[in-house]
Amino acid sequence: MGDAFWQYRTAQPGDPARSIDWRRSARSDVHFVAEKEWQAAQSVVFWVDRGQSMQFSSEKNLVTKADRAALLSLAAAVLLVQAGERVGLTDMGIRPMRGEVQLGRVAERLADKTPQDYGVPDVSILPRHSRAVFISDFMADPGPVEEALATAADRGVQGVLLQVLDPSEEAFPFDGRTVFHSMGNTLEFETRKAGELRDRYLARLARRKERLTAMAGLTGWRFHTHHTNDSPASALLWMYQALEGRA
Repeated sequence: MGDAFWQYRTAQPGDPARSIDWRRSARSDVHFVAEKEWQAAQSVVFWVDRGQSMQFSSEKNLVTKADRAALLSLAAAVLLVQAGERVGLTDMGIRPMRGEVQLGRVAERLADKTPQDYGVPDVSILPRHSRAVFISDFMADPGPVEEALATAADRGVQGVLLQVLDPSEEAFPFDGRTVFHSMGNTLEFETRKAGELRDRYLARLARRKERLTAMAGLTGWRFHTHHTNDSPASALLWMYQALEGRA
């Protein structure tokens, strides 16, 4: 952490009292915080897919993809705030901030759901030269993700793509007559020979991962897949190290 002075800014809810520059604040009706140079670009913005597809769980004792995504993003946000960095969600409508109040806002927002089958990344408030985390199953059309990454790259934003999958989506254990429904009940597909679809499905999933890996590589991001039956601690560690450029 450097000590070079960068700028004054007005104090925000959640800023600790020790961060207030009382000498500068005495000359005004508001409180000011003296930011250091190392803090200028330390903002991490999360896009957490809350589409209906993320509500899937193949077993009663498994968490949904949405619950795991929310847990990982909130845990990472806590660690980042403890490290003195600003956090936020892309759809909160406010810039990233520090403090427990901001963590409360993030937690509350993560409980929301969207009616669409698949979420679409929102990069409208990504600060330049910040960092970002996109968490999704990435099962939808990859076009919007590619566009979001291109926009992020233009703004000098680097980050990570974390794909969260249910183990059944990785193994495709279905056989015989099977009716597949989208979680939003907007799509339905029935087959009498589900087992014959396994190889084609797994090949398409592998191609999707390769495309995501390539997309991340072109923009300086990192890609990783996490399964809901694995420990969230391993995914959290990878994500934190990747944001620090050590993964």
